[in-house]
Amino acid sequence: MDIRVGCGYDVHALAEGLRLVLCGVEVPHTKGCVAHSDGDVAIHAICDALLGALALGDIGKLFPDSDAKYKGIDSTLLLNEVVELIRSKGYSINNIDCTIAMQRPKLRPYIDTMRARLAEVMGIAVERVSIKATTTEHLGFEGREEGVSATAVVLLIEA
Repeated sequence: MDIRVGCGYDVHALAEGLRLVLCGVEVPHTKGCVAHSDGDVAIHAICDALLGALALGDIGKLFPDSDAKYKGIDSTLLLNEVVELIRSKGYSINNIDCTIAMQRPKLRPYIDTMRARLAEVMGIAVERVSIKATTTEHLGFEGREEGVSATAVVLLIEA
């Protein structure tokens, strides 16, 4: 049995008047992510972790921001495509752990919905999806509310 671990990281600037979408869930806030797609920083980190586990490159390689067809795209569609690629290579997702760092808003009220949405998109049990949120105690770009970052770790098992 082959076991693979992947790590992903993504960051987006925040700007007034844009939608904030995290883990496929719209979170009410005055700011949202500046991005070519919907800017779902958590899904982007998860995609990079999945791709990295099998040395398949990164999200920018598969879905370049220079391609107009990805303008404003729902990142759950990108995640679904990455999961299908992982499965086509003979692997299944054992578990995912993702941490989102931003000062505001508090994400705890949305975590269960985020976990359920990701589990649905990836076709795995919600118990295999961990989403955590943290502030940076007003330090760095996240603490100054200039941006949001996410890190993700995945474990894949050869099916």
